[in-house]
Amino acid sequence: MENETNNIQRKIIHIDMDAFYASVEQRDNPEYRGKAIVVGGSPEGRGGVVATASYEARKFGIRSAMPSKRALQLCPEVIFVRPRFDAYKESSRKIREIFSRYTDLIEPLSLDEAFLDVTTDKLQIGSAIEIAKQIKQAIKDELQLTASAGISVNKFVAKIASDLNKPDGLTFIGPSAVEEFMEKLPVEKFFGVGRVTADKMKRMGLHTGADLKKLSEQDLRQHFGKAGGFYYKIVRGIDTREVQPHRETKSLGAEDTFAYDLTTIDEMNAELDKIAKTVHERLLKYGLKGRTITLKIKYSDFKQITRNQSFPHPVNALDIIIKTTQQLLLSTYPEDKKIRLLGISLSNFNEVTLPPENKNGQLSLFDDM
Repeated sequence: MENETNNIQRKIIHIDMDAFYASVEQRDNPEYRGKAIVVGGSPEGRGGVVATASYEARKFGIRSAMPSKRALQLCPEVIFVRPRFDAYKESSRKIREIFSRYTDLIEPLSLDEAFLDVTTDKLQIGSAIEIAKQIKQAIKDELQLTASAGISVNKFVAKIASDLNKPDGLTFIGPSAVEEFMEKLPVEKFFGVGRVTADKMKRMGLHTGADLKKLSEQDLRQHFGKAGGFYYKIVRGIDTREVQPHRETKSLGAEDTFAYDLTTIDEMNAELDKIAKTVHERLLKYGLKGRTITLKIKYSDFKQITRNQSFPHPVNALDIIIKTTQQLLLSTYPEDKKIRLLGISLSNFNEVTLPPENKNGQLSLFDDM
């Protein structure tokens, strides 16, 4: 029976809301419509990072995780808006209700995106493309928001497809087109490939999926560890991961491997500051707070240690993350040591006040930058 299930070709939809936080603000506040707005950050550009930028702001080059100061330089007329997470969570809950009309196999990745397995759908529509069209229309009619949809036979390709024709896009990559699509895909678009890994691949002459495909699985594992096995399969269109409706977040964070070893406290603190900003932006995106902050350190001899601090209440403030990780770093007596990697993560999300669907639906994320 298990083999029979595995042989069924899945129909996977990835729904990604368009500039979600900014779109909710423009919907609820007519004075923001058609304007360049940024959710998060500081109106004076003195601190903080962009959580979401409206499409009008993106035309100026403003992007998520960008420092507010830079956003203000790119567009002096940009409007900074304080986040209203209750409003975003309520819209997310209603979007989830729309999904559930078609399937119970829903894996939320954050408040604004989710995977749906519609191999067998509740309404017996049969066509994943038609279901995606109906979901997009329902979101538009009932919530006055737009979403983009990617449709394919696995999660990896569906997720990439949803980003190809934003905003309000719908992209289908059928079974016969998957392998050719993967061959043309730039390596930085691969799941789990951050800046550091992408740079390493390009130094090896690996720029696209077709380049990765030339290497054996053993070669890929030798250069990229366990992830190499994933790259070997995915570039051939093989992704057997199931949509997991009850997946629970364990931790969320970011890490960076440096081009040269860090040897001074100032260098280390400067890098921790950058990583903390990335983590902070991801926490905002996923509506999360954690009670435990963990610092990961890898030395030039590849020895690795972690240090953590727990709080009596959930936190996600940038200043707390920076201060805590800098203190944890000092506790390791970093003087005269060479550090090649630093990472920050938050965990213990069990006390976060989120909609019930969201508590059970977040992905565990710990990417390099």
